[in-house]
Amino acid sequence: MKNAFPVNTEFGEHSLTWQCPPALDLPREAVECFQQGVQLLQLGDPGAALVALSRSVELAPAFGEAHVFLGLANALSHRIYPAIDHLELAAQLQPDSFAAHYTLAQLNFKLRIPQKGYAAAEQALRCVSTLEQRKMLTQLLKEERARERNGLARPWFNTPFSKPGLFVTGGGLAAAIVALLLHVRW
Repeated sequence: MKNAFPVNTEFGEHSLTWQCPPALDLPREAVECFQQGVQLLQLGDPGAALVALSRSVELAPAFGEAHVFLGLANALSHRIYPAIDHLELAAQLQPDSFAAHYTLAQLNFKLRIPQKGYAAAEQALRCVSTLEQRKMLTQLLKEERARERNGLARPWFNTPFSKPGLFVTGGGLAAAIVALLLHVRW
């Protein structure tokens, strides 16, 4: 079963295609809740879509596409951590899913986490199967590079402190405390 769902959101207008693998035996109710959730997303009601998509994931926890759209609905409802969790889970459940990796890259770029965004975009590139997907990914990367060129340089918080840096900082703090104690009259 292969379906394409055009989704027009603040993350951009694009068509996410999902394919239900024949080996994955999904309950009918899970697929119905998924389709209802996608329709609600298309109508611009992510809050109501959350309920339907959550039910779909509850009935079929291995339904990767439901996790992608649930992540999207969470992001549109400003529930960022659940959005990231569902998109990462979708990417784990279906490592060949362009939609999962692309949406995760898009969210990471929006959140200004470019390292994770580029990693997800690289995974999405490995999953590209159509020209439209390649164009979408190219446009996303072009926008991110323009944002990096035109934006403020942001610090990276993923590198540990160096020992000399900690030593200098600790020494400076100790000197400041000693100076403060010497100048304060008891």
